[in-house]
Amino acid sequence: MRTIVFTLIAITFAGVSGYGQQLVYTPVNPNFGGNPMNYSSLLASANAQNQFDDKDNFSNSSLLDNFSETVKRQILSQLSRRLFDENEDLSNLEAGTFEIGGMIISIDETRNGTVIRIIDNETGEVTEIIL
Repeated sequence: MRTIVFTLIAITFAGVSGYGQQLVYTPVNPNFGGNPMNYSSLLASANAQNQFDDKDNFSNSSLLDNFSETVKRQILSQLSRRLFDENEDLSNLEAGTFEIGGMIISIDETRNGTVIRIIDNETGEVTEIIL
């Protein structure tokens, strides 16, 4: 008798425990359909993990520094265009040393050819181009 009652109870509860629920994926990031309230916590977490500093950002530098960097880029661009243009003859380069802003550009004639040396006074970096 006990086994029959136990069997009936087991069969009754076996049918109930077979039901489950459907799992639904919900994204966390609001850009991909998640809750918009998650935005501030995700941004705070990303900023806390950011290892980069904003030294190179133009918003932190002065207007004069930005102008100086722009002039340097234009001078180097004109020099490279003049050197590597297919139609330009390199024989018209003057030998000598030129100081432009924080840069020193020296052009020397050697046995191996023309040597153009670009020195950055601020960082001490030297670039040599041998033609």
